[in-house]
Amino acid sequence: MANLATAFKTVSGLVRSDRPLTNGQIFNAAPSVFAEAPHNSRSARYAYIPTSDVVKGLRGEGFMPFMACQARSRIEGKAEFTKHMLRFRQEGQINGETANEIILVNSHDGTSSYQMLAGCFRFVCHNGLICGDTVEDFRIRHSGDVLTNVIEGAYRIVDEFEQVESSKALMQGIQLSSRQQNAFANAALSVRYDPDENIPIVTHQLNQSRRMEDRGDDLWRTFNRIQENLIQGGLAGTNRNGGRMTTRKVTGVSENIRLNRALWTLAEEMAALV
Repeated sequence: MANLATAFKTVSGLVRSDRPLTNGQIFNAAPSVFAEAPHNSRSARYAYIPTSDVVKGLRGEGFMPFMACQARSRIEGKAEFTKHMLRFRQEGQINGETANEIILVNSHDGTSSYQMLAGCFRFVCHNGLICGDTVEDFRIRHSGDVLTNVIEGAYRIVDEFEQVESSKALMQGIQLSSRQQNAFANAALSVRYDPDENIPIVTHQLNQSRRMEDRGDDLWRTFNRIQENLIQGGLAGTNRNGGRMTTRKVTGVSENIRLNRALWTLAEEMAALV
């Protein structure tokens, strides 16, 4: 595992570190966070609060950004306003093998209100999980006192992190048979791919571990294996013409959220069944 004091990763449109991110690091990966005005498609009723102001406000409350990314846009002139996502952790709450996170999503082009969700970050694999419906997500419109509402939403999510810990502990205590693990992986494939189209990989590939720490039959590690393989891609597969291909990493902000929430919900449903 990388040294937690120095681990840092940046790719086009994404930055992640084990130290709080600076504004410069966030800007390099997600410049739309610092848009100086809303996209010109927004009306005068649109209350513009730049995400950078919200980041500053959350920092003042002890919530530090550790990941930032933004969506791509094919529409000319929208790249600086497009949807972006940041993940925050509370100071002093980074210990053990996971850290609870507050996820903030926003845009300045009208494609997203401020949305806040609960997340869980697993250090050993740098997986950023999103906690399904375990904790209610909050949506804050671009009107009124946006900054205060976002900060209040952050504390409301923190108050419900105990539910996240309970769900995680439950998953860690449940052992799955090979058949049950394959059933989970098969359900995950149907979430990621349209069953009527080509599914490039087979079930057992999603359940393969990428490191020693992920080996085991409990639901928590099964869930993490499947989540990482589905989101990070890199699996050898077959395209619709029978040719070789490699599955792609999920980079879209909306798709990342959708898949992560669906997988957490699948894990909780599996826990309720076994």
